[in-house]
Amino acid sequence: MPPTNSTPSHLRDDVANAQRRFEDLESTYETITVGQLISLRARTHGSTTAIDIFERGERATYSEMDNRSNHYARALRAFGIRKGDRVGVMLPNRIELPILWFALAKLGAVMVPNNMHYTPREVFYVLSDTKTKFAIIDESVWPVFTAMDPWPPDLARERVILVGQPFGGAATALDELLKGVGDWPVDEDVHPEDLLDIQYTSGTTGFPKGCMLTHDYYGVTSYQLANRDFRPYNRHLSASHYCYVSGPAHLLKSYRVGGTLYLAQQINSALIDWAKKYRIEWCTLPEWIARQHETVAEATCLRQVAQTNGWSPGTVRRFRERFGARAVNSYGMTEIGYGTLLPDIEQMDDSGSVGIRAPFRALRLVSQDGSPTPIGEVGELWVKGRAIFKGYCNRPNANVECFEGEWFKTGDLLRRDELGFYWLVGRKKDMIRRSNENIAAHEIEAVIAEIPEIADVAAVPVGDSKHGEEVKIYVQLKEGLARDDLPVERILEHARARLAAFKVPRYIAFTPALPRTTSSNKVLKRELMAIGDPLAGAYDSEEKRWR
Repeated sequence: MPPTNSTPSHLRDDVANAQRRFEDLESTYETITVGQLISLRARTHGSTTAIDIFERGERATYSEMDNRSNHYARALRAFGIRKGDRVGVMLPNRIELPILWFALAKLGAVMVPNNMHYTPREVFYVLSDTKTKFAIIDESVWPVFTAMDPWPPDLARERVILVGQPFGGAATALDELLKGVGDWPVDEDVHPEDLLDIQYTSGTTGFPKGCMLTHDYYGVTSYQLANRDFRPYNRHLSASHYCYVSGPAHLLKSYRVGGTLYLAQQINSALIDWAKKYRIEWCTLPEWIARQHETVAEATCLRQVAQTNGWSPGTVRRFRERFGARAVNSYGMTEIGYGTLLPDIEQMDDSGSVGIRAPFRALRLVSQDGSPTPIGEVGELWVKGRAIFKGYCNRPNANVECFEGEWFKTGDLLRRDELGFYWLVGRKKDMIRRSNENIAAHEIEAVIAEIPEIADVAAVPVGDSKHGEEVKIYVQLKEGLARDDLPVERILEHARARLAAFKVPRYIAFTPALPRTTSSNKVLKRELMAIGDPLAGAYDSEEKRWR
């Protein structure tokens, strides 16, 4: 429960101390670009292992990461990449990925990461939207990449680099580019306010939008993350990919303290086993994995885990009992980095709170009429502060809608108590959150609506114990058609060909008509989500049966 006026004085003192320490972090922050941080850490921790991609047997020290990124930067410059150029990157968690990111950072180029699960349609959308001029593609997704039709207009085919085994001379091999190139530092005038990434996120409703992120964004975000409880952790574990902000942020968090990041290919139930094997002190962890380890106390070196999507209070308590480690919550999004952090106040760990104002962030809760939301009541969170994103790429209308002066409107609903703790209540956005993925309902609806037999469709979230939420669609057929006229497999085949696997609906339900408002004719999704058993009568594409 949130603290009240009867809150013990020691808790008030703890919060005041945490707020002062966050303010001290702001005053002592030293501005730095990503390239400068890489070179700095090579000088201070040169022989320490910076990254260990243990499933692939790939690792590098801080000195090697600096030298190899210099080497890559010189090769990419020789290939024609210049400051400000957008470079599409589609690579798994392999050693070339962070090295290439560092190289692009040193050149002042802009990485446009693509999800490895994207279909040709989605890859084309991202590369076209950003006017990408170069691309670096992994051998494993080469068939998907080359299946784009039409081809991105700004990307000449001869400006594509292939990482891995060549496909009959179809592209320039990265290994060939690197031959005969030196590894001395590149000379490029890169500033903290220069763009570094365009990260695609569902953000608000509609198709994914590219968040324009600077060197300063990553400097501030990694600083927030590394100093959340003022304790350095030397051995980190992450399974995040670079198509999410968390991927590079976790690496830079480790860079901040000269630690080692153990990078996995994907999240799975082996995370705890890896934590034990590699003596991990910090990692991110989904609740479903934490629950698998609730019955037996296990010896690990874990000191803190960051909750993924928020855990129930009971899971937080049991995890602390079993492992002796804190499971901390926070509020963040691609656009702002971290808005709140839960400070080192153990009694708040299982409160469900996402924490207090993070360093460099000002927060405001706003009611529907635009007035400030009273303490204890629910309002939309607005955020401003240093190094939040520079807006959505090529989306002037979306930027106008999402900003009120310097304030970014998150679209999320929170409440605040008198001590400054925040609780996430829900989302204003028409969005589905499956595991770590933000999925815009509108994108799913637009793809499914392409099927000729469908008159209308609505996508909504359904609670799921493993993924948090799953995607369910309600399908309204054209007049005169029955369910047998459109087999569910046709719907799924259409979706799988056009959507990444995590966006494909798990549940499909047919309805005679979608409920709508009388005034604006908008679909009343709250009615679709309010039914007692949301799975009754729906087709389950995972279990391949009607429920």
